Amino acid sequence: MREKVAELLKNALEENESLFLIDLNISEDNQIRVILDGDEGVTVEDCIGVSRQIEHNLDREEYDFSLEVMSAGVSEPLTLPRQYKKNLGRNLKIKTKNGEKIEGELTAVNDEDFTLKWSAREPKPVGKGKITVQKEATLPYKDIMEAKVMITF
Repeated sequence: MREKVAELLKNALEENESLFLIDLNISEDNQIRVILDGDEGVTVEDCIGVSRQIEHNLDREEYDFSLEVMSAGVSEPLTLPRQYKKNLGRNLKIKTKNGEKIEGELTAVNDEDFTLKWSAREPKPVGKGKITVQKEATLPYKDIMEAKVMITF
C-alpha cells in the first residue's frame, strides 16, 4: 500500500510543483497522514487536491483506509533546505547539535548550509561597558538539531 500511496502522492505533487512533501506516514491500520509545505505556502485547496488524487485512486475494496492531508504548521521545525529557502529574510531560532542556541535573520541558503545574521552585546575591547556588534554564521544543515521560524505579531 505504501508504494501505491507514494506514487499517487508523487503524481499529485508533479501537478503543482510549488508543493513538496514533508512527511508521509501510514500506520498499521492504514491511517494515511501526509504533511505538505509549499514555496508560496499551502492552501486548503492544495490539500483537497492532493487528498482527492490519493483517495480517488485507491480502491476501498482493497484497502480500508483513512486519509489526512495537511500543511506543515508554523510551529513545526524546518526539515528541508527548500523550507529554509522560502523563509529567507525571516528570523530563525536555531539549536545546534553541540547545544548552541542562536536567533538571527536568515540571509542566505544553499543545499548544504545557511547563513544567519544577528546583533549581540559584547564587552568593549578597551574599557568598561558593552557594545553592540553584528555577527554572522554559516551553519551546515547536518549540525542543526532544530530550526524554527520566529513568528512576530
